[in-house]
Amino acid sequence: MTECLLQNARTVVTMDAARRELVGADILIRDGTILAVGQGLSTDGRILSAQGCVVTPGLINTHHHLYQTLTRTVPSAQDALLFGWLQTLYPIWARMTPEDVRSATAVGLAELALTGCTLSSDHLYLFPNGTRLEDTIEAAEEIGVRFHPTRGAMSIGESAGGLPPDSLVEDEAAILDDCIRVVDAFHDPSPGAMVQVGLAPCSPFSVSRELMRDAALLARDKGVRLHTHLAENDEDVAYSLAQFGCRPGQYAEDLGWTGADVWHAHCVKLDAAEIDLFARTKTGVAHCPCSNCRLGSGIAPVRAMRDAGVPLALGVDGSASNDAGSLIAEARQSMLLQRVQNGADAMAARETLEIATLGGAEVLGRATELGQIAPGFRADLAVWDVSGLEAAGAWDPVAALVLSGPARVRDLMVEGRLVVEGGALTNVNEARLVADQTRALARVMA
Repeated sequence: MTECLLQNARTVVTMDAARRELVGADILIRDGTILAVGQGLSTDGRILSAQGCVVTPGLINTHHHLYQTLTRTVPSAQDALLFGWLQTLYPIWARMTPEDVRSATAVGLAELALTGCTLSSDHLYLFPNGTRLEDTIEAAEEIGVRFHPTRGAMSIGESAGGLPPDSLVEDEAAILDDCIRVVDAFHDPSPGAMVQVGLAPCSPFSVSRELMRDAALLARDKGVRLHTHLAENDEDVAYSLAQFGCRPGQYAEDLGWTGADVWHAHCVKLDAAEIDLFARTKTGVAHCPCSNCRLGSGIAPVRAMRDAGVPLALGVDGSASNDAGSLIAEARQSMLLQRVQNGADAMAARETLEIATLGGAEVLGRATELGQIAPGFRADLAVWDVSGLEAAGAWDPVAALVLSGPARVRDLMVEGRLVVEGGALTNVNEARLVADQTRALARVMA
């Protein structure tokens, strides 16, 4: 049995049913689980002072393409819309090796951990030069964060009317066989699981209707979740209307892609009927505000989705379209965009923190164990030091996390284990991660 006590936090943001914020509170952790929250707690185990800190549940990232961390700021893709951006980057991604993907994943997850993220999903939909899903899982195990990789796929290449080059697409039977392999090998359905696997055909413009339908049937047979891109921008909607004769929401519903076990990335262009569909079916959405801005996709109808009851979470999206990897930055951007669109009272700092924590837990199907600081929940905690320069002068230390800073955590716990301590990664050397990525970058650029 191992115990740890986070002691005397300035504020503990519980995100419990009452949304309590406890001043001068302690958090007692035993064997990866929160045992108690309150004042004056004690332990015979390790004591970690949280004086001057705000403690939140770990942030949860519900959409990312971690391999793209190796292709940030590519000059020819900096000013392109989605389809042109993809067509520019596909040939570069085709050069990547399994080692490149592993390095990029480790760097991306390290960046997320340092900015408060304890659980990240990943959408890997291309597998160049022998890359496999386990290349990303091994990187997550090294960093120490929870991981929800999804086995993505592309099967319709340029010669068949799709967007990706033929060299990057796969045979659909082989895709389904590998989906079965990775779920059987790596998906852990048990409470406290560090790795859970989902199935994620890339998008309506890169896979067939048959693969979308078959993936949904397979996911439900295996008891895993479904993920894809949907209604990301006007080009995306136009493609759906031209190719399928319907809007993206109808396409998703027709193929079995609605329900509480499904979450879609972006959904910038959902209309009122599609929002109602997602609310009724409890279909989740991963909102990626920085990427949507970077690619000029638009402002997602977050306020309308929240008000309708659509399960909503945040995603960083790939680091080739962001190009940063901070979930707390996504929370700030989400709030600001809703205010730009709907007025200064459209979204408060605490609501966007709720989306970044509780929202992510709900969308990934883990709301009974993650997203709250409460007895019985897993000890996934972000400790933010608000005694420094970024929060100096802040009247409200909780709102400061979104409005002013800090932008990095002091400590990060996953399953009660310190992944970040004193602002530094505990399981890996940051300089080595950078060196590995620098070598990979030189090889891919050459």
